[in-house]
Formats: sequence, structure tokens, C-alpha cells
Amino acid sequence: MMLIVVWILNAVALLAVAYLLPGILVASFGSAMIAALVLGLLNALVKPILILLTLPITIVTLGLFLLVLNALVFWFAGSVLKGFQVEGFWWAVLGAILYSIISTFFSSLIFQS
Repeated sequence: MMLIVVWILNAVALLAVAYLLPGILVASFGSAMIAALVLGLLNALVKPILILLTLPITIVTLGLFLLVLNALVFWFAGSVLKGFQVEGFWWAVLGAILYSIISTFFSSLIFQS
């Protein structure tokens, strides 16, 4: 049950990002749900492999390259989904940062003890 709540809140966070940033477009709540699911799967399955492959540059940049990886995953999700669109790399950087902040805020509201 908690997984579904987190999924819905991530979709709401994605809608908030699309509302705040003009370079990110989400067609509907259903599109936001699918995009949140795809982003979650990409972050769980693909991102650890990318982190491992880019570990030397991540160490050299003291972890700042992870922002680039987040943006690339966000941009890739926007390019493969029809109802979710990211206009460019810099919009992906801003969108990924804002999406992380908003979804972390929502998660902290749910998982408070």
C-alpha cells in the first residue's frame, strides 16, 4: 500500500515540476503516473550501472557528476515517453534537482515517526 502512495506522490511531484518549469511538459495525471513509474524503474535498474561505469569521473568531480547522471536519466525518460517531455539538457538538470527536492519532501511527510 505504501508503495502506491509513494508512486502517486512522485507523480504529483512530477506535475509540480512541470508546473514550475516551462521546459518540462506533462500531458495529464496518467502521463505523470507512467513517467513516475519509468523514472523509478530507471533509477532502480539503470542508474546503479551508470554510477559504476562513471565512478572515476564521479570521484574526480567529488560527486558532482551524479547531478549529470540524474539529469541524463530524467532527460531519457522524457525522450521515450509520449506524455512527458523535457526540452533540453539544462531543463533536465533543473527538473531532476527540483523533482528530487519535492519528492524527498513528500517522502519525509509520509515516513515521519
